[in-house]
Amino acid sequence: MTVVDRGTAHWQKLDADHHWHPFTNTKALNQKGARVIVRGEGVYLWDSEGNRILDGMAGLWCVNLGYGRTELAEAAAAQFATLPFYNTFFQTTHTPAVELAHLIASVTPGDLNHVFFASSGSEAVDTALRMARAYWVVAGKPSKTWVIGRKNAYHGSTLAGASLSGMSGMWKYGAPLVPDIAHIAQPYWYGEADAAETDPEAFGLARARLLEAKILELGAENVAAFIGEPIQGAGGVIVPPASYWPEIERICRKYDVLLIADEVICGFGRTGSWFGSQTFGITPDIMTMAKGLSSGYLPISAVAVGNRVADELINGGGEFTHGFTYSGHPVSAAVAKRTIEILRDEKIIERVHDDIGPYFQERLRTLEDHPLVGKVDGVGLIAGIALVASKSPKRFFEKGDEVGLICRDHCFAEGLVMRAVGSRMVCAPPLIISRDEVDELVRLARRCFDLTLRDVGPLIETAK
Repeated sequence: MTVVDRGTAHWQKLDADHHWHPFTNTKALNQKGARVIVRGEGVYLWDSEGNRILDGMAGLWCVNLGYGRTELAEAAAAQFATLPFYNTFFQTTHTPAVELAHLIASVTPGDLNHVFFASSGSEAVDTALRMARAYWVVAGKPSKTWVIGRKNAYHGSTLAGASLSGMSGMWKYGAPLVPDIAHIAQPYWYGEADAAETDPEAFGLARARLLEAKILELGAENVAAFIGEPIQGAGGVIVPPASYWPEIERICRKYDVLLIADEVICGFGRTGSWFGSQTFGITPDIMTMAKGLSSGYLPISAVAVGNRVADELINGGGEFTHGFTYSGHPVSAAVAKRTIEILRDEKIIERVHDDIGPYFQERLRTLEDHPLVGKVDGVGLIAGIALVASKSPKRFFEKGDEVGLICRDHCFAEGLVMRAVGSRMVCAPPLIISRDEVDELVRLARRCFDLTLRDVGPLIETAK
């Protein structure tokens, strides 16, 4: 019996009785009933009521190849039949992990030649944190323990990931966070520049130089690393000015601080390059990746490590007492390998850079004539849309979270998935989206903004 045959109410009841959702007010969801997704094809999803939905978020920033790629199912089936599982402990390896590590090293920038596997972005970030601190111990500088991140950044929801993240809402449950972690302000020019900071590039330099100030405050001899997403994803798609990342890298090199790029969202073509680091012209010491690594088809993540850090830890560190049962899981590795081959052989990333990415950005910016839309930011196939109570003078909603959720709910009702981050709507469709599908996405978004404007009129009056 299929999901549809059993009926939506049946699945909603079971879901409410037993399924505890991540990042969700589960009580409220249980009262409402979850939307039950039953099928996906290309950039579209279908729910148990038969409604077609354009997935403007590629699942959760991850289904880069779209739904229904039979090649990935075939790669998984072949590996299941050959070797469904073996670990990479006990001085043992297997060919899927070896081949994938080699393939990742071939597409990463610089000398990121060593790859450590895990199962999620959060686990990859935890691994990067341990590697950075372990490196300085082996290098004879054990006082270098501090890691600097950014406010409003997201690096996962494990204890270490939440500690590195700059979202204070994730810190509210009282458990002690990982020590020796500091945060500096994010490079959000549209939302945080004051009236005197009209030049985005000058603002980008000023925000980057907050890193230098924090290093000097803590003492360079105590700072292990800086971690940042090339584009802050879950923070609302915060695209830094072009001046920002080169200055961050310069400061890290000046004070001998490791540079960790969190590529969990930006990696594997999202920005029109293999990695966001390449889009912004930097070469990190350590790089985390997940999501698009397997197009979201199976759980897998990785940490790519440059020669400086890897050589020190491998040659001088002895046993690296860290790892996971599913590190380099053979079926996940086989699917990830096939994903990278498809991205490469079909030149999907080049298409994002040269064709569909620019078209997506151009069409989204036609929405800037809407009364609610203050500014569209984006690169490639990732974008953030700021909703404002007034464009000139610029005024944000006092209850921006409410406005974003109103807009998100209209999107769902109208057959479009966009995510609300405060009063910013964010969008990151599958990389295989067509021009006609981009046009449909923009048309649906405009419709949802119209409906949101109708509903938030009182809030706009309050903001005046």
